[in-house]
Amino acid sequence: MKIKKMKLKNILLFTVILFFSYFVSAQSSTEILQKSEDNLRGKSTIAEMKMTIQRPKWTREMEMKVWAKGEDYSLIYLKSPKREAGTTFLKREKEIWNWVPNIERVVKMPPSMMMQSWMGSDFTNDDLVRSSSILDDYEHELSGETVINEMECFEITLIPKPEAPVVWGMVKMWISKEDYIQLKVEFYDEDEFLVNKMEMSDIIDTDGRKFPAKMVITPEEEPENKTIIEYINIEFDPEIDESIFTVQNMKRVRQ
Repeated sequence: MKIKKMKLKNILLFTVILFFSYFVSAQSSTEILQKSEDNLRGKSTIAEMKMTIQRPKWTREMEMKVWAKGEDYSLIYLKSPKREAGTTFLKREKEIWNWVPNIERVVKMPPSMMMQSWMGSDFTNDDLVRSSSILDDYEHELSGETVINEMECFEITLIPKPEAPVVWGMVKMWISKEDYIQLKVEFYDEDEFLVNKMEMSDIIDTDGRKFPAKMVITPEEEPENKTIIEYINIEFDPEIDESIFTVQNMKRVRQ
């Protein structure tokens, strides 16, 4: 009888340890993602960026200015090329608008457009404005560890929550252990086939914050195509009034 009781206690103890280990792992993966998002976004940012779209037979460049506040607000203003200068994109929580000055029209983007290419690049509309939240719309799992660019990294797998308004069937992220820098992201469709790969590099130090100043996205089925985003400058945690992020201001904003 004592042996049976000891076996039962051991089984219960093992079950508790297993559950506790899973809980800690789940918690730590969310904490890692939160720290990486805080490092990437800050409370707010104002940035100037250059986007280069590379194709086998042509290359196109765009410059833009971006204002962002947390996860809910962002405004993208195209500075060049001249033909598209003044075009703006606004995100307020889960709603997204586009102002096209040539036709003087504001267009509200439906959810069906989130997977479409942004300005002919390899980024989707969702990638640029991050309409979905990696913290709120996905379950997180610490699925491995590896080394990227001589930095030890966590590997985190993100699976969409039921009914979450997301465009990807799965996302994998590699985040550095030391400074919580996102170094690589893979985007999968609903059948878990790899669609796009994004790699970050050119780490800079901005006011004590280490940040990847360059990101390259490559479609898996067209590896000769690339879209490169390079930060010209970025300011973290500036004071930004929420009145900037309005449909009315889209028509007035200037660089």
